[in-house]
Amino acid sequence: MPFDSTGKISFDHIYTAPDPRPFFGTLRRVGYEIPQLAKPYFAKLISEHPAERPTVLDVGCSYGVNAALQRCEATMDDLYAHYTDPAVRALDHAALIEADRKRIRAGNPRFYGLDSSAPALEYALSAGFLDEAIHADFERDDPDGTQQKLLDDVDLVISTGCVGYVTEKTLTRIARGARPWMAHFVLRMFSYEPVAESLAELGYETASIDGVFRQRQFASAEEQAQILDTLSAAGVDPTGLESDGWLYAQLYVSRPGGSAELVFSDEEG
Repeated sequence: MPFDSTGKISFDHIYTAPDPRPFFGTLRRVGYEIPQLAKPYFAKLISEHPAERPTVLDVGCSYGVNAALQRCEATMDDLYAHYTDPAVRALDHAALIEADRKRIRAGNPRFYGLDSSAPALEYALSAGFLDEAIHADFERDDPDGTQQKLLDDVDLVISTGCVGYVTEKTLTRIARGARPWMAHFVLRMFSYEPVAESLAELGYETASIDGVFRQRQFASAEEQAQILDTLSAAGVDPTGLESDGWLYAQLYVSRPGGSAELVFSDEEG
């Protein structure tokens, strides 16, 4: 597989398939687990939000993985087992959607998704993981009228790996209207500081939550070497983390009105 501009293996091909079976089949092999690690943090923010039924926007949502974990009361292992099961792999597209819709549990918050992949968004909507989808590039464009109406509904913005590929341009465009809370898991090779500074201009305070979170294993020794070089250039010490074969992220919470500090219990960390 080719490398992207950051030195990471490019998985672009698994985000444009008509359903998530290639996505889960590929990422299972590299131990992709950060949505599972993020799940309790997102659940706590949802429960703490003053909105009666918060609306959550997942930036870089792909097939609605974070929403599926919440809505199906599932783990990543559950989703891996489901989408790589030979019987499920043999289903046609319509039957797979029907099977996934049966996994949804009632009583969850609303979930919106923002992504550049139309097929992934279409599947997530059809399967019931997402209530609304925004197919847009906010790095380049302001939201149109329809998109802005959806953004005005958002109470919480989440992501598990897209920051660094999307920047403060996207996140400030999202934040300008409703001033939603934000929680982003950001790979250590990327700085969140430009985002925090831009959000501060809109009245946000940002806090870094203690700890680091494994995203996935390196796909090859070449990828690891390139990422170690990137970390070194950024002044980030990889010893005991990326040097041991895994990509790691940190969690940043940004909330308006000087309220970024959160207390997470030990079992959630």
